[in-house]
Amino acid sequence: MPRFPDHPARRPAVVTGASSGIGRATAALLGAVGHPVVLGARRLARCQEAADEIVAAGGEAIALPLDLLDQASIAAFCADAVEAMGSIEVVVSNAGDVQPVTAVGAEPGEFGRQIGVNLLGPQALIHHLAPAMIERQRGDLVFVTSEVARQPRPHMAAYVASKSGLEGLADALRMEMEGTGVRVGIVRPGPSATEQGTTWSEDDINLVMAEWARWGVLRHGGYLRPQDVAAAVVAMVTTQRGTQLALIEVQPEAPPERPAGDGDPAAGATGGGA
Repeated sequence: MPRFPDHPARRPAVVTGASSGIGRATAALLGAVGHPVVLGARRLARCQEAADEIVAAGGEAIALPLDLLDQASIAAFCADAVEAMGSIEVVVSNAGDVQPVTAVGAEPGEFGRQIGVNLLGPQALIHHLAPAMIERQRGDLVFVTSEVARQPRPHMAAYVASKSGLEGLADALRMEMEGTGVRVGIVRPGPSATEQGTTWSEDDINLVMAEWARWGVLRHGGYLRPQDVAAAVVAMVTTQRGTQLALIEVQPEAPPERPAGDGDPAAGATGGGA
């Protein structure tokens, strides 16, 4: 059997979309398990707040501005991350944007903007950070995608296209990285309780929900918490070398159909808090 060296003691990590939701939860959990973390997003003040929380808890973190639609911003972010933290060992490409648009009705500029944030930006990020990983023969590149890459939804044409493309990019990249020591993984969340969609109008929400119900993609009322997805990301990057978790799909468990203890002989045997 081939032998693989252990992970280095210090593994700086970059997390995009770190100002809220899954990105913020991932940065916090990485910091809690000992990774120095660089948090990137357009909302720098919120990233700084998250970084301050990591530092207050005993971790190491900084916040840097990042606009995935701006190539100069991406290049500066990557250079500043390396300067501040040293060699980047982990990249979590999490930032994403979703707007309720159809394939025909979307203005090309809006469609392209979502493709830019969700697909072109991540490619630019790894363009700047992956070569040094290849040179060191180690590192983790993690892409947070969406279940829509496997099961498309109506009124999300740009998001579906970009997340499907992102998974294709990750799969091709994994083939290119084989034998380099750099691991590539996909974390694919199902329905999640994040800030995505909170800017939609009430009319858009009602229309989209009705269409999703018509196509049978609303199975139940359960949603993932950001920390649930973050746990999958951390499991992926902390797995010992020699093993590659290529894909982790995370789905919310359906809520119980009846209250615990309502005729359930197993109720009360074990349990946990909310």
